[in-house]
Amino acid sequence: MRKVLIGCLISFMFILESVFLELLPTDLFGGNLIFVPYFLLITILFFSVYGNRNVGVIYGFVFGLLFDIVYTEILGIYFFAFPFIIYIFNKLMKIFHSNIVVVSVMCLLAVSALEIIVYQVIKVINLTTIDFANFLHLRLFPSLGLNLIFIVIVAYPYKRLFEKYAAELKE
Repeated sequence: MRKVLIGCLISFMFILESVFLELLPTDLFGGNLIFVPYFLLITILFFSVYGNRNVGVIYGFVFGLLFDIVYTEILGIYFFAFPFIIYIFNKLMKIFHSNIVVVSVMCLLAVSALEIIVYQVIKVINLTTIDFANFLHLRLFPSLGLNLIFIVIVAYPYKRLFEKYAAELKE
């Protein structure tokens, strides 16, 4: 039963990202800052730490492809970036303790890495003219603030839910 619940939760986070952007006021903080929610990635990262690493990477591939199809003009960026970030995240979490604070900080680092990877790919193919300093100020830092608020809200419930999922798998 929890397998279905986890799949529904991750699918809901995929949908929530676009709905959240529609509901977020455009003139927030002067209107020139870009807030990018990565609720889906954070959910999959928490799942891969407290639930199942291998299934987390598979979710990364599936939802990375869906993310590319639905939200971006270039197929492949998120399809490769999501599983890559999740895989590296899992390798790093083998080194660090998987307490909730460390996982939360690592999630913010993963979001930063994803944003920088996407920015660099878009910069290389000349789809943006924004320089890196403006990217940091206008997009990366506001996005990190938004995702930090999300992590603070969901970290403990995610930890409990995914630990119960892992315990149920062991039975």
